[in-house]
Amino acid sequence: MSFDRSLKIAPSILSADFANFGAEIQAIEAQGCDWVHVDVMDGHFVPNLTFGPPLCAAIRPHIKTVMDVHLMISPVDQYIDAFAQAGADVITAHVEATPHIHRTMQAIRGAGAKAGLALNPGTPAEACDYLLDMVDLICVMTVNPGFGGQKFIHSQVEKVGKLRAMIGDRPIHIEIDGGVTPETAPLVAAAGADVLVAGSAVFKGGSVSNPAPYGENMRAIRAAVG
Repeated sequence: MSFDRSLKIAPSILSADFANFGAEIQAIEAQGCDWVHVDVMDGHFVPNLTFGPPLCAAIRPHIKTVMDVHLMISPVDQYIDAFAQAGADVITAHVEATPHIHRTMQAIRGAGAKAGLALNPGTPAEACDYLLDMVDLICVMTVNPGFGGQKFIHSQVEKVGKLRAMIGDRPIHIEIDGGVTPETAPLVAAAGADVLVAGSAVFKGGSVSNPAPYGENMRAIRAAVG
């Protein structure tokens, strides 16, 4: 997985047809997605319950791009190896989910995955200050984590800009998760983001039997960013 700052769209399979994940992943990749985003929620750190390592292992053979696994769970450290073994290319943990986030980033890299650090809307950019040499991605939550389809929190655009300045020339992606649409994508891209997670904005209007809208939706996001 090489590093570049070109715009990447990472559809969240939280908005896909749960009974047809393999075909859904093949459809979004055929329609031009860059990464596949997997939202892991535990019903404890966030108020929803979704996927675990067995699901990641089951869908891994269908993913030809990048499996981007976002752990919204606490505790987190004891599950890192399982998600790495399930094939995650990127594993992202929340700074708010553990008292020892530096150790968590070490563990993710030690397991062979790229290390992502996620920040909730109320967490300042400065929480990353002493972690920038430990991470490969910073995920800015532009909604409160736990559910898809929420409205974008505009105060987070300023946070993205702060992070871009803090990162400097380090090879660190800035990912946006929540409320990404053709209207909000240009705001975060201009501030410095290069990975856009989009769920309903990609999957709306389409299906495995009619995947063309997936491509249309992704092209609309790219066109808005310019």
